[in-house]
This record gives sequence, structure tokens and C-alpha cells, in this order.
Amino acid sequence: MIEASRIPILKIGDFLVASIQVELYDKSAVLFKDNLLQEIYRTKAKGLILDLTAVEVVDSFMGRIITEVGAMAGLMGTKLVITGLQPAVAITLVELGLELAGVHTALNLEKGIAVLERIIAEGEE
Repeated sequence: MIEASRIPILKIGDFLVASIQVELYDKSAVLFKDNLLQEIYRTKAKGLILDLTAVEVVDSFMGRIITEVGAMAGLMGTKLVITGLQPAVAITLVELGLELAGVHTALNLEKGIAVLERIIAEGEE
């Protein structure tokens, strides 16, 4: 099993970028979520980009983790942008009925950074 600690969480300016490049199992997904929230708190990040480009399939548990990250980051004052959603992942999230309230999406990392910069500049809620 791959440990969530092997997923880098990079700080770029006022933002954090986390790119999931490995398959996450239930325990490692929870650890990854906890690591993200600790980094938001530690760095006082205004934005978080969760890059899912390499994620080909999500189950209901991983979908719930993504939803929870969005909600918890929002409570901490951090805007979330999800980038790189593959069609199968988007379909699954919709079919599971998961609502990503307050979460923005972008096609790729570059566009995700632009979305976060716009959101922060506009003071969007």
C-alpha cells in the first residue's frame, strides 16, 4: 500500500498544490486528507489545488474524501480548485450524487492557478 505521506503537497505563493499520482486506499486517503488540512493550517494557504489528472477511478469513499476536503478547506478559509478530472471520475462523482459546494474546477494546473488567483482577487465566497 502506498502511504499518503508520499503524495507531495507543494506551496506555490499563497496556494498549496497536491497531485494524486498513486492509488489511495481508505486509510491512506484519510491520512492524505489530514495531511492536507494540517498543511492548510500550517501555511495559512488561501487556496488549494487538488490535481486528479492521474486518477482514473473513484469509489464512493474517495468521492466522500474529496467532498470533505472541500468543506473542511472552506471552513478554514481556503478555496479549493480541482483540476484534471477525467470523464469517468466526473461521471462517478455525479452518479454518486456528491455535491461539491464551493469547489471550483479547472481543466489543468495552469488554469487552476488562474481560477484561484481570480477567486482570491474578487473576494468570491
